[in-house]
Amino acid sequence: MPSARGAPRPRTNCSPATAARGGTSRDSMRGVLGYPARCASGDLRMSDDDTGPYRILDEMPPTPRLPGSVSLFDHADGAIDAVGLDIVSQAKACVRAFGDFHLALSGGSTPMPLYQRMMIDPAFRDMPWRRTHLWIVDERCVPFEDQRSNYRQIAELIVDHSGIPRSQVHPIHAYEPDADALYEDELRETLGWREKGHDRLDFVLLGMGDDGHTASLFPHSDALRVDDRFACFNRGPQVTPPDRVTMTYPLINSARFIGILVLGKKKAGMVHRIATGADPVRDIPIKGISPIGGEQRWYLDADAARWG
Repeated sequence: MPSARGAPRPRTNCSPATAARGGTSRDSMRGVLGYPARCASGDLRMSDDDTGPYRILDEMPPTPRLPGSVSLFDHADGAIDAVGLDIVSQAKACVRAFGDFHLALSGGSTPMPLYQRMMIDPAFRDMPWRRTHLWIVDERCVPFEDQRSNYRQIAELIVDHSGIPRSQVHPIHAYEPDADALYEDELRETLGWREKGHDRLDFVLLGMGDDGHTASLFPHSDALRVDDRFACFNRGPQVTPPDRVTMTYPLINSARFIGILVLGKKKAGMVHRIATGADPVRDIPIKGISPIGGEQRWYLDADAARWG
């Protein structure tokens, strides 16, 4: 079970999902097989001195001070499992309270292992997919058949295997000239069935680029100034293809729960800037994520938090 809201998660040698199902950690068998156990505070590697075959190279870094709560894990697997368990927990609570669950997912390479795991890992079997509405945070202006389509990635990993009703799947038709208006209308109409005050997304999963962008909210782009729309077109000159449709700050920040999954060494510099600097939102768009009446949680692996 995930920890109580706001409570720090204990660091363990096994992932949260493994612990939740009462299983054995991947590292707990190392001693049985003749290998030393992996320390929770570092990685075991072959030694290049006379101290033995293995040595601890990296201690766990301090938890960075980021807006919202921060969950820090030794390895990416722990962060991925924690996000999945929080999605399931939020989904079950929302279905009990409202009868449905509105989930917005991001594309890209970072969350793909999470989506795969949610289809095959018994720890996530309680996810109420048949009561879930699935939304896409942002989309490239390409047909769904294009390999670069975020919806295509998510459909192949989740929609095709979860049993979610197709009428509850809401892709962005980003190749249409009025795609942003169409998506906004669909969001307002579908969420409008909820009681006033609860007509919002329940869980938005975001990532972060090493330039500080999130969704398709890019540094110095026009979408950063949009304050009266749920979705809009935007351009990112440094990405391919540059034309996108994205959810906006007003929609994302109204969500009940915002999860931000950040993994890997390439993100460490930006995590450090956010934690220690005073850069404006126009330079680091993810700093514009600030939920109104909701919860924000970062899920980091040690590499993303290790600076210097």
